[in-house]
Amino acid sequence: MPRSPRELAEGMAERRQRRLRDDGYVRESFTQARGDARKTAQAFFDRFPKQAYMSEVERWRELPDGAIEFTMRRLRTAD
Repeated sequence: MPRSPRELAEGMAERRQRRLRDDGYVRESFTQARGDARKTAQAFFDRFPKQAYMSEVERWRELPDGAIEFTMRRLRTAD
């Protein structure tokens, strides 16, 4: 039986969430002004160096008001 577009989208989102939860990374999301976002990302890298924790800015985007929405990720081994 064919599934509706909504059912397909919900299934895809569920699979993505399951995959993200099980990949061994811890994620933190922020929405800040550009300057503050830069400072937050730098502090994150200072605390969790890329070489030790595979830290990175996983995704980011600029919002219409100029704020930056971004997600940092790192390995769980820091916990």
